[in-house]
Amino acid sequence: MSDPLQELRERRDGVLLAINKIENGAQEYRIGQRTVRRPDLAALYAEYRNLSDEIDRKSRPRSTVAILRRRR
Repeated sequence: MSDPLQELRERRDGVLLAINKIENGAQEYRIGQRTVRRPDLAALYAEYRNLSDEIDRKSRPRSTVAILRRRR
């Protein structure tokens, strides 16, 4: 069984690679079955942000405990 967090990281890395290729002059880039063209760069940026946010959410602990000391 594969780790969902690792899969998200791999997807994010693929999107970042596509962004770098297009920014460095490539006119299109293929990610799996999807071909991304230069005008779709904004969509890649949005996908990268979404994946990064999801990774951050899943990496954080689900609950936080605060210990508050009484003032005297």
